[in-house]
Amino acid sequence: MLKCKVSYQSIQAAVIGKMKHLPSLKNLYYLVNLYQEQNFNRAAKVCNVSQSTLSSGIQNLEEQLGHQLIERDHKSFMFTAIGEEVVGRCRKILTDVDDLVELVRNQGEPMTGEIRLGCIPTIAPFLLSRVVRHCQQHYPNMVLLLKEDTTERLLDALGKGELDLLLLALPVDTSGFHSMKVGVDPFKMVMHKDLSHEVHQPVDYQALPDESIFLLQNEHCITGHAISACQLGDSNKINPFAATSLHTLVQMVNSKLGTTFLPQMAIDAGILKDTELAVMDPPGSAPYRDIGLVWRQTTSRIRTFRTLGLEIEKLLGGESRQG
Repeated sequence: MLKCKVSYQSIQAAVIGKMKHLPSLKNLYYLVNLYQEQNFNRAAKVCNVSQSTLSSGIQNLEEQLGHQLIERDHKSFMFTAIGEEVVGRCRKILTDVDDLVELVRNQGEPMTGEIRLGCIPTIAPFLLSRVVRHCQQHYPNMVLLLKEDTTERLLDALGKGELDLLLLALPVDTSGFHSMKVGVDPFKMVMHKDLSHEVHQPVDYQALPDESIFLLQNEHCITGHAISACQLGDSNKINPFAATSLHTLVQMVNSKLGTTFLPQMAIDAGILKDTELAVMDPPGSAPYRDIGLVWRQTTSRIRTFRTLGLEIEKLLGGESRQG
């Protein structure tokens, strides 16, 4: 009996001793921000500590782990191979801790707390204000922190734990994430009303002049969606000029330079106001893009995100269509 008691006490002492040597979350946070900023001074400001405190914390982390994470000299530094791998693990640990805190904090009240929401530029100006107003009215204890960027960069930020939720146009490669379709956004063809009189309905792409179709830069996923959904196979019809925004496309087409495709969402939001553009159906069987939410599979806030998804679906008219 005594031997069992001693054995248990020994194990307990060993566990406690090991825990004393575990790195602190604070030091993990310092390391991740240094990697993000690639500058000690900027990282210290992000962490709201002095540069010496941040540097000491990272040195302490290296001592605890028993490996060099950063190679330093008096002017510069670089992360070692193991240091970069540790940063990736640290991001996951910090994200899991954040999720744990939110799980407990919002127990029984899913629509509370902060949600860091990322959205692409071809959706954000036309939908986010409605989403924010709706949430302020119905969920006053929930705060949406918004970030607008391209699909690729938003997915990267979601994977790193820098964002909680994304509002994207589908389909995109969401491997490793969970997605929820919340609506359908049809594509419309627009051109100056003077030119529209010369185009026969239904529109025949082959009848259009070469380089008369204007699209966004390839980094915007709507370009690929429009080409695919509208069955635009003849690249000779596409103008080499690539716009940076839907508003730029509208100005180009309003100058009688050609035609383009716009999502119905943008048209409903008034993007054609004060223009002389005509709206018509493009060729094909009612081309469209899906709108969806994307989040990490490991998150503890699935109930919150699904509820928000249902609210956005209502704002989009509750349409449901499988592509």
